[in-house]
Amino acid sequence: MKPTEIWMSFARQVDARPDATALVAKGRLISYGELGDLVATASARLDGLDTTGREPIAVSATKTPHTIAMVLACLKARLPVVLPSATLPEATLQRLVDKARCRHLLDADGTGPARAGTTPAPGVPGNPDDVAFILTTSGSTGIPKLVPLSAGAVERFADWAAGQFDLGPGASVLNYAPLNFDLCLLDVWATLHHGGQVVLVDPDAATNGRYLIDAIDDNAVTVVQAVPMAHQLMVDAACDADRQLTSVRHLIFTGDHMPARCLTRLPGVFPASRFYNIYGCTETNDSFMHEVDRGALPLDGVPLGTPLPGVDAVVLDDDGNEITGPGQGDLVVATPFQSAGYLGADPAAPNPFVPAPAGRPPGISDRYYRTGDVVRRDGDGLLYLEGRNDLQVKVRGTRLNIAVVEQVLLDHEQVAEAVVLAVPDPVAGHLLHGVLRRVPGATVNTLALRQHCARHLPTAAIPSTLRLSEDPLPRTSTGKVDRQSLTQILRSPQSEATVARKELAR
Repeated sequence: MKPTEIWMSFARQVDARPDATALVAKGRLISYGELGDLVATASARLDGLDTTGREPIAVSATKTPHTIAMVLACLKARLPVVLPSATLPEATLQRLVDKARCRHLLDADGTGPARAGTTPAPGVPGNPDDVAFILTTSGSTGIPKLVPLSAGAVERFADWAAGQFDLGPGASVLNYAPLNFDLCLLDVWATLHHGGQVVLVDPDAATNGRYLIDAIDDNAVTVVQAVPMAHQLMVDAACDADRQLTSVRHLIFTGDHMPARCLTRLPGVFPASRFYNIYGCTETNDSFMHEVDRGALPLDGVPLGTPLPGVDAVVLDDDGNEITGPGQGDLVVATPFQSAGYLGADPAAPNPFVPAPAGRPPGISDRYYRTGDVVRRDGDGLLYLEGRNDLQVKVRGTRLNIAVVEQVLLDHEQVAEAVVLAVPDPVAGHLLHGVLRRVPGATVNTLALRQHCARHLPTAAIPSTLRLSEDPLPRTSTGKVDRQSLTQILRSPQSEATVARKELAR
């Protein structure tokens, strides 16, 4: 069976530029030739396994050159590769591997014995022989979902990303995201596909802003893609040290709310960079992009932008009708880079992969994805992310979007992270509980934060309780705030939410 184009492009780089740096890992430079040797070793290990059934191979997504080499070996052998987070609890990991029907689970460094999974593999949506990557969602609502991506989908995305962000020879790309996250399709696989250098961020130092800006400077990084929290860490560290990161040419933040206090400081820290907001889901990959004008920063919210080439997007109202003018509704998309459906999905669960909405032009796509995101279209036709449709709750009869409350809290200059949880309440319907991490040295207290909320939100949207912390909030395997973990804490008998309910009942 013919290897994937990503592998063949990588192999051409090994032959043509063996001394060029492919990876930077914990200060060590690994050339394309050295990475090719690691792939050869990984391929020999695969040859020793029973892969006759062509079931997916699970590779623990520890961020190391060995892991990347094993993934490339799987792409060479045309074996689908599952990348479970290296931080998953053992029981969750086993459930995920069983759900994928992996025959083999390989350890983090690719040297230990393969662990046995179960067989045979379930039906993979689309053509199972064409599946390259099986990514995982965040798992914020339970066991992570398995998202198979075809080799063609990944290659189309890699070609677009390389052309848009100059990922070829001479590029140096910071990889901040975990290897099981879809952001790595750009950071790692598109970059290696086109001959750039990947700078792997050590997960143990991912919240250290000084480490991040040193990694950018030391490796002349030209492309940075990260979540807003990481940009805030870098901006804070650079401003504290009075440094500018002059090598960066493309700076990308992804879909989440970018606090104004961070956005306004980007031009001073990255004087030679263009800025982009990119929106997408694991299931569809990137769908929209908006280039931010350095001279006219949109402090009241960054648009999602315009659809990428080949992407079709529809906004639907509550009745499933398309909204063509200004208005708010659910976002449904089809992209050239998307999955055909979840692997091992529960047939009784709602399926977000749906037929084309009524009235779509023929030939675009026969399969769309309901993102679960609520967007607003303004009078100029620009889309803005308003939040998740599963994060809308009623508080004392008023319908609220939790994401809007979080955005207001994040806009406070002394708040580094914020999450708002809706705690069921027999009287109010729900009570909102905010958990926040303050920036280092912050003095803001809960009273000041309530006053801040009161200036921007209706009374019902002001959280009933606020908990301040100096420690990072718990994260899922893909780096998103772990709402499920925080909710379980709040449901404990001694939680502040319980105290708040008692106080309100008096």
